[in-house]
Amino acid sequence: MHVLILGGTTEARALAGLLHGKVRVTSSLAGRVASPRLPAGEVRIGGFGGVDGLVEWMAGHAVDAVIDATHPFAERISFNAARAAATAHVPLLALRRPGWVPVDGDDWRPVASLEEVARTLDGLGDRVFLTTGRMGLAAFAACPQWFLVRSVDAPDTPGPARTELLLDRGPFTLDGERELIRHHRIDVVVTKDSGGAATAPKLTAAREAGLPVVVVVRPPVPEGVRTAASPEEAAAWVATRPGASRAR
Repeated sequence: MHVLILGGTTEARALAGLLHGKVRVTSSLAGRVASPRLPAGEVRIGGFGGVDGLVEWMAGHAVDAVIDATHPFAERISFNAARAAATAHVPLLALRRPGWVPVDGDDWRPVASLEEVARTLDGLGDRVFLTTGRMGLAAFAACPQWFLVRSVDAPDTPGPARTELLLDRGPFTLDGERELIRHHRIDVVVTKDSGGAATAPKLTAAREAGLPVVVVVRPPVPEGVRTAASPEEAAAWVATRPGASRAR
């Protein structure tokens, strides 16, 4: 049995580790991170060339099942995976970590897009901690606020005029996030609802500091696609597929 994992996330690496040695596993990484953490098993890096390219690759490599374990905001990849799997008649599962849930004391401002974030910032403060990654910075190009932009890799597109870049990779600690907010005199935090524990401490630090958090809500999983909330649940789904008992 050959399982294709569309990966790049912590959950995708964990799933590859669970399946490695039990079935053939190929993890596909988009190649947007310069030095990605590689999972167990076979790895390919780069896009497929859209729906048709993914269908062709699956047919040429005898893929028996696909697991979309990409970032919750990788909407285009997820859409292409759903279309390709349906076209190729290959079963598809979406592995999605649960989203964050506000608790008492949180001041969250949910929005639908980065462009809406830019419009929401007026009146919330002058110093913004932007934690949405290096993609999409152009949405803030006209914003007058000062931005602390945290990203794994340096942006390659224009962003806000007043910017300090912080290259770092999670997981982050609560003490570290508290100090970052204090040192940079942050007024507002901006994040996507990525979920998971690796970057959640910023939410606690913001709550303790009484800061508003502008949260971009995640897009829905493509209609009709089954979901799993953990690598273990996804591995259990693979175990139910025909041929799962035979590695090849």
